[in-house]
Amino acid sequence: MKQNIWFLSPFLLFIGLAACGIESTVQKTDEFNAANQTITEGNIWVLLPDSSSSARWETDDRRFFEEAFSQINVDYTIVNAEGDARTQQIQAEQAITDGADIILLVNLDSGSGAAIIAAARQAGIKIMDYDRLTVEGPGSDIYVSFDNVQVGHTMGEVLEPLINAQEGIPNVVLLNGSPTDNNATLFREGYISVAQPHFNDGSWNLIGEQWISQWNTQEALVAFEQILTAANGEVSAVFAGNDNMANAAISVFKNAGIDPAGIPISGQDATVSSIQNILAGDQAMTVYKPIRAEAYAAVEAAMALLHEDNLETLTGGLTLYNGTRNIPYYALTPIGVTKDNITETVIADGFRTWDEICVGHFVQYCPEDR
Repeated sequence: MKQNIWFLSPFLLFIGLAACGIESTVQKTDEFNAANQTITEGNIWVLLPDSSSSARWETDDRRFFEEAFSQINVDYTIVNAEGDARTQQIQAEQAITDGADIILLVNLDSGSGAAIIAAARQAGIKIMDYDRLTVEGPGSDIYVSFDNVQVGHTMGEVLEPLINAQEGIPNVVLLNGSPTDNNATLFREGYISVAQPHFNDGSWNLIGEQWISQWNTQEALVAFEQILTAANGEVSAVFAGNDNMANAAISVFKNAGIDPAGIPISGQDATVSSIQNILAGDQAMTVYKPIRAEAYAAVEAAMALLHEDNLETLTGGLTLYNGTRNIPYYALTPIGVTKDNITETVIADGFRTWDEICVGHFVQYCPEDR
């Protein structure tokens, strides 16, 4: 089928600028809206995973999907399984019954995700892996996400010089995400690529590593508390898989009477609390994944599937093997955020605002000219 260049070109510009963090994503919304007034109707369902592993699913992804869908002529339904795989399977069945043309899936685990993909395929429905790749079963039609190995590598790139600047041999802890989330494996692959050479040559000491099921914050807190106690409080750095777990580590340090300032701690998702922690000096960095860009990219990919367009226009021919076959992979670029570039990244994109960050105790750390 002939490609809808009138649809893709402005949208690709929108996504490219957003993913690079160079220009505010908001500036391209009008172009996107104007370019999509005549798109064929469709029925799209979005299956979100939970609201506990990260605040992003309800506070960010939902609103950006709603924003994008409101600008095009489609019916859409966004549901959240709240961490229950059976609930997500029921929601997928509802989508099939409702006559969905496209399902955007954020799986809770690859086993249940593979069952959903197989059911959608049997019903003749196109299905997309959004943010998390399903690494079992027949595989989705396209995977839209950030380069998740690069997410972890970005953590390593920022923390490495900070750890190296410490006296003696630093004691490093790895707090990985959920073992059932393929992204957690990819994040670890990224930061271990930076850390492992130091572990191998003895310049860093790995004193603890823990996988946290379902990214559970309370479990992360307990696990890190045990690691810190076993190390007699001598922890020099923490590779935390996301901002919730970073916040758990910070809380454990403070409860133990240890000032986390100067202890490099990573994170990701650019939550409000992470930006506050960075400003206060309690967290070294977070990884900003422009979720607006990701959501809009997913809607763009959904429309390409609906129109049966050549997906290579979006992916550039990039694929990712899910254990069964190569899945077309629409990859976006993550951005490391430190105290030095908050204004140019999450604030410039409208992803976060100084008004929500600079409250209570954190006002003192905010720039006066905000």
